[in-house]
Amino acid sequence: MQSLTPLLLVITGLAVAGYFIAKSRAMKVAGGDIRTLVSLPRQHALNTVLSTSVPALAAILLISLYLRLTGGQGSWFFGFVVIGLAVTGFATSLIGIKQDRRARTLAERWILGLLIFASTIAIMTTVGIVFSMLFETYNFFGQYDWRNFFFSTTWSPNFRGNSDLGILPLLWGTLYISFIALAFAVPIGLFAAIYLSEYAGPRMRSVAKPAIEVLAGIPTIVYGLFALFIVGPALRDYFAEPMGLGQSASSVMTAGLVMGIMLIPFVSSLSDDIINAVPQSMRDGSLGLGATKSETIRQVVIPAALPGVIGAVLLAASRAIGETMIVVLGAGAAARLSLNPFEAMTTVTVKIVSQLTGDTDFASPETLVAFALGLTLFVITLGLNVFALFIVRRYREQYE
Repeated sequence: MQSLTPLLLVITGLAVAGYFIAKSRAMKVAGGDIRTLVSLPRQHALNTVLSTSVPALAAILLISLYLRLTGGQGSWFFGFVVIGLAVTGFATSLIGIKQDRRARTLAERWILGLLIFASTIAIMTTVGIVFSMLFETYNFFGQYDWRNFFFSTTWSPNFRGNSDLGILPLLWGTLYISFIALAFAVPIGLFAAIYLSEYAGPRMRSVAKPAIEVLAGIPTIVYGLFALFIVGPALRDYFAEPMGLGQSASSVMTAGLVMGIMLIPFVSSLSDDIINAVPQSMRDGSLGLGATKSETIRQVVIPAALPGVIGAVLLAASRAIGETMIVVLGAGAAARLSLNPFEAMTTVTVKIVSQLTGDTDFASPETLVAFALGLTLFVITLGLNVFALFIVRRYREQYE
């Protein structure tokens, strides 16, 4: 199939024509009285549209995948197969229109199939991503000792060979910056959510909530420039140099604070929606027993909303771990192990980008290490989610 446009136009034309023809035919079968039909005319029309388009589109997808895997070229035969499926579905659905036909059930089955297909695509995409990283990581460990990768404290790639590719400095920088960002964003975001949901009036809420959510729409490169020109020099001039902790504007603290500002709306908006979802009857019962408003929030509302709040924190943590631009401009690119928050460090994501930038040979360990870094980060994030799910389920048991 050299071009899909003619096929898609034919399928679309048949589907549109099938909608109106099926609707007209259903009215004709009903003799003008739709009360004699088990299904409404528009349900017969929807079934015709789905019967015409879904098999044909599925055939296009499968044939395209087959040609991609085999390296073959499309032919008129495949086009005839697709058109044949569309015409068959079109004709079958029109012929089958009867008074007692349950077109609604048939249409729902088509829709169910589409939903299952969409879910399968999502799952297979995830599996494909994981396996692609696994294969390349396997190739990397075939050329580089895994013990040096996981336990070495030196990161010094050299595309001429003899590289030191220890992940520990990168992992430390990632966790250090993410910890500072979450330590800044989670309390502020959670307290803001509590205020907006429990204390703020409608007028204040209508202004404050959109103002906080604006932070989520700012591009990360803008945050990076803010860290580079404003936050970094301020931390250096007023904290790092006076205390003798460093003279660089690029530091873990710079990237962590700016990233924390970026994460505030993730925590605040989600936590606000989750807290508002707690039934009002739980608040009324607590207040009726003599608890104050603050006691009700601490002992009733927050525990009831805790699973969702943990989900919001996890989303923020995943966002922090995967951030790149703020780290590049705010924290620098130095791979080191240090407790000083005013020193420049880097993260796993930054080095993944740097190892895959430019003219690279995807057979060298200096390039394949990017896949090992990505897989390690994926495993860490997955572990955090599994651990949080375990905590949430155990905590929920106290309320069920």
